[in-house]
This record gives sequence, structure tokens and C-alpha cells, in this order.
Amino acid sequence: MQHAILCALIAILCTACANGQQYGPAVAFPALTFQNPVEMLNAGDGSNRLFVIEKSGIVRVFPNDNEVAKADTFLNIKSRVNSSKSELGLLGIAFHPNYKDNGYFYVNYTTGTVNSDLRTVIARYTANPANPNRSDAATEQILLQVYQPYENHNAGKLAFGPDGYLYISLGDGGSGGDPRNRAQNLDSLLGKMLRIDVNNTANGKNYAIPSDNPLVGNQNGNPEEIWAWGLRNVWKFCFDPETGWLWAADVGQNQYEEIDILEKGRNYGWKIMEAKHCFSSANCDTTGLTQPIWEYPHSQGSSITGGYVYRGTESPALVGKYLYGDYVTGRIWALEYDGESAPINSLLFQTKQYTLSSFGIDENNELYFLTYNEGKIYRIRQLPSDAPDNSTDQGNFLLHSPKPNPATGRVIIPFLLGHDASVTISLFDPIGREVLQLFSGARSAGYHEIAFDASTIPPGTYFCRLSDGTRIETENLLLLPQ
Repeated sequence: MQHAILCALIAILCTACANGQQYGPAVAFPALTFQNPVEMLNAGDGSNRLFVIEKSGIVRVFPNDNEVAKADTFLNIKSRVNSSKSELGLLGIAFHPNYKDNGYFYVNYTTGTVNSDLRTVIARYTANPANPNRSDAATEQILLQVYQPYENHNAGKLAFGPDGYLYISLGDGGSGGDPRNRAQNLDSLLGKMLRIDVNNTANGKNYAIPSDNPLVGNQNGNPEEIWAWGLRNVWKFCFDPETGWLWAADVGQNQYEEIDILEKGRNYGWKIMEAKHCFSSANCDTTGLTQPIWEYPHSQGSSITGGYVYRGTESPALVGKYLYGDYVTGRIWALEYDGESAPINSLLFQTKQYTLSSFGIDENNELYFLTYNEGKIYRIRQLPSDAPDNSTDQGNFLLHSPKPNPATGRVIIPFLLGHDASVTISLFDPIGREVLQLFSGARSAGYHEIAFDASTIPPGTYFCRLSDGTRIETENLLLLPQ
């Protein structure tokens, strides 16, 4: 049985071409490893530092230097954060536009007990003026708390827009199929994009409502924080600094993932629609709904991770394109859209490190991506024009695609070692849980194959991982029904 479970999944590209260029991942900070990272940002204060959120409730800080040896603890609120489930935890951070002078930053975390008082908290903290790499949990000022009926679909991103207001994404509250229709219910903050003014206070709250929010002055008592609705679970959004557009990646349910450009007062369809398709054949009235600018089916990935519009200088062919990925398959794409012509989508590469949890951005507008289970940060880099396909920056340490793939019976796992090494090959499920260790032991330099009988294993998608303790390679395998 153990030998039967081998790696399975569809083999995918490690690098791909866009506008004649090849792109691939490179480890950005080799000495640093994080525990379940879900966000990376710069503070915009000219310090050239980077901040990484660990889901358990810690924010790390370090200089943007690939030789950095360690990351300091900037904030520790683990005692306040409930991170017990996969979508709970410290999920987002945003730095005040005037952070350099006031030291204010804002976080989004979950607290309380599931099925009791679970809630999302939006809070402000203040950096230590005497030590900019530290902040005190005692400076917390809670702005907003929102009850969460289930443990999933908490969204979690927050960011300041070009208008200086704070935008906050909240998921539909969870379970499946939005059972209480919260995303369409304007009495609820769930399934919405919120917009608040943190520079003023009003009506007993630690913030004010911008006067041009779409529901200001409504006669139904709907929360005036709401800016857009009909969202399922926006896992990351960003503002393009050139156009001001708000790009949002909304995680789908059964069949599709979607990308929206959000605008004030628009209804983006969930749960009437899943992307551009009726979620249910009953009650599918699309009147007044705004469709996404892009969607992809679950044959290409099943959990979108939003990124950023590239405005850096190292990869000129990517300028103006929205880079995003998929948590499950590790694919990273570039989407080109000008608001008039049809979008053009290009696969940049498929990361061999799965569970792509977030993208990051530095002060030079260069982009990175984070891997949730491995805990590493990768640069998105343009490869030399003569770089071979499937270049992974791993040298002669390669896990090749299983053969055959897809498979129904005997499967062969080939791998290449550039030197003698003790290696482990393990099987993981699509959300990164280790299912079985398939091999562990010493192997000499050279090409090797390990064979397994997968005929008795349930059909589905699995991940194989090859590790020598410092490097990791992964491949996907799809097991078909007998």
C-alpha cells in the first residue's frame, strides 16, 4: 500500500516564454526560512526593508539584501491570534502612507473561538521610534471587528489606495456556497471590499467613513464601510500605482478562479455567478452584475493567489502586466489588460515549490513570491536568452516528471543528483500535507529511478517532493481511475 501511493499529477513547465523572454524563480534570501508566510511588503519609508507575515501571528523584518543572515521580530501577537485552522491567522499588513513619520501600520487577523466568538480584527499598531525594527503589541488600537460564522473564507488583505483610504477584503464567511448569501446581503460586511478613513474618527469609531462611499446616507441601515460586494474570498488585491486600478483575485468554488478590477458600488456576482458562469441554474439573474476581466478553470489551478502589476525595471517585457499565481499548482501568469482590448494571458513558469501563498514587492517595485509550506521567498527573474527550458536554478539536483503521467499502475520517479547525498522523497496532498514518505536514504551522484505500484491508490492529484535537507524539488502526478 505504501509503495502504491507514489507521486502523481500533471507534469508542468518550469519556465515559459512571454514576449520572447523566459522567466523563472530564484531564491531571494537563501539564509531565511519562514513559518507559513502569507504576505511580504515594504514600508515605503526609504529604508529598503522587507516585512514578512507568519500566519501564527508574527511579523518579521530584514534588509533587502540577498546575503541577509536573519530576520528580526517586528511584531509578535501570537497570543491574540487564532491560527488553528488553515485560513485563520494573521493574514495581512498595510503601512500608513505617512509611516515614515507616524510609525502606524495596520493588520488583519482572526481571534476568538470557532463556532463561538470567532472574528476578524482590523487593528493599528505603532513602530518603536527608538528602534524601527520593533513594535509593541501594547500599542494596539482596534478599528473594526467582524464576526466570522465559519473558519474559512476570511480573505485578509488590506492596503491603502491612492486616495489615502484603507481598503479591506472580507470573504463571504465560509462554509461552502455562501449558505446565508452574505456576499449579496448589504446588511453584512462579509463578501465585501471595505473602504475606511483611518485619519479621522466619527460616531464613536476609531475611523471615519469616506463621504463618497457608495452606501453613505442609505435609508436601509446598510454598513457604509462597504465599497464593493458580491465577492467570495479575495485572496490578495493591489493598486496599480500608474493607473490606480484595484486588481483583485477572487478564489472560486467548484469550477473557476477569477480576476476583477474593482470599482465603487459594483456587484461582482457571487453567489449568483462563479466567475462568468451561473453558480446555480436556479435564480441566475445577472442584471446589474459586473463580470471578471479574466477567469481560468480548475484544470489549470484551483486557488488563485493575487499578485501585483509589475512596475519594476529588471524585466521590461513585464511592465504593466498583472502577475498572479495558483496556490495549488504553483503556476505563475502575466495578464495584460488595457481596459479596452481583450486580455492576453501568458504562463511565465510553474514553480516547483507548491503552495504559492502570496506575492511580495520591494521598494524598487520588483516582485517576489512566497511558498507556504517551504517558507522561502523567491525572486521572479528574467532568464538569459540562452537558458535551457526547465531551468530551476537548482544545478544538478532535479526531480523529473513521473513516468507515465497521468498514470494508472506502475510509476517511475526519475531524479538526478550532482553529488552524493542523503535524500528523501515524500508524497503530499494538494494542500501540502505529507501523506507518505516514499524513500529516505543515501544515493550517489548521477541519475536514479524509483518505481512504485499506484494501481490501488484512489485517483486524484498528488505532489512528490525530493529533498536533500537544503534544496527541494517537486513534481506533480495525476492518478487516473482504473
